[in-house]
Amino acid sequence: MATPKKKDSAPPTMRYFAAVLRILREHAGLTQEQLGELMHYTGAAVSAVETCAKPPTDDFIEAAEKALDAGGLLRSAITFLRLERYPVHFQGFVQLEQEALSVSSYCPQLIDGLLQTTQYAREVLRCAFPPFDEEEVDLLVAARMDRKALLDRKPAAVVNVILEEAALRRLIGGPEVMGQQYAYLLECAARPNVVIQAMPMSRAGHAGLLGPMKLIDTPDETPLVYLEGQGKSILVSKADEVGVLSRRYAMIRSQALGPEESVSFIEQLRSEL
Repeated sequence: MATPKKKDSAPPTMRYFAAVLRILREHAGLTQEQLGELMHYTGAAVSAVETCAKPPTDDFIEAAEKALDAGGLLRSAITFLRLERYPVHFQGFVQLEQEALSVSSYCPQLIDGLLQTTQYAREVLRCAFPPFDEEEVDLLVAARMDRKALLDRKPAAVVNVILEEAALRRLIGGPEVMGQQYAYLLECAARPNVVIQAMPMSRAGHAGLLGPMKLIDTPDETPLVYLEGQGKSILVSKADEVGVLSRRYAMIRSQALGPEESVSFIEQLRSEL
């Protein structure tokens, strides 16, 4: 995870960044306190990063880059350090997701991470067991928000999300948090590259009852399917298995409410709060 307490348990990029930061600092003839002063951080904050007690934030990296005139060496680590904020089982998929031509998901329990607000994501992560501490929650929320870059990327990725009514009705964080989440879903649904559909409970039997799935089309147009549950994941790449899951997803889409009906459904839920 993103907040190891011992250097030997830290992720590789975090350890490498810590080593490079220390080398550059010592080469500049600076103590941790002096570097911290130049960065507008404490010496303790610099020490925490160099010992891998805490991962560096994007702001910390930018401040160190400028203070040490690192020529892009420290800044270049941001992308890789962001990746290490995610749970290990999810890291490989995140890379594929960010490069995908299209992402299609079916979500029976929660709003898709790509479409979550900051507060909704925070409340979901606070429900984890074993629980995360608040620092871990902050890092994981930031990582989840980083994924939204996919929505604004050029060329834009096509995003299709099917949400079960149960996921839409579950009041994560209470009415205020869900009110903001509904508003954000409606905002996302107005994007030309995003389609949101709702699966009503009145559809008692449908093709999605076996569980969640996420389909992606890679830049070389190779279809893949990602399955996740209980902290475990499977990336399906065999053509015949992907074919079955893709056809199943197409059936789920056909059984859900259409995009316009789904927007009206979300608006209704928002009005009921």
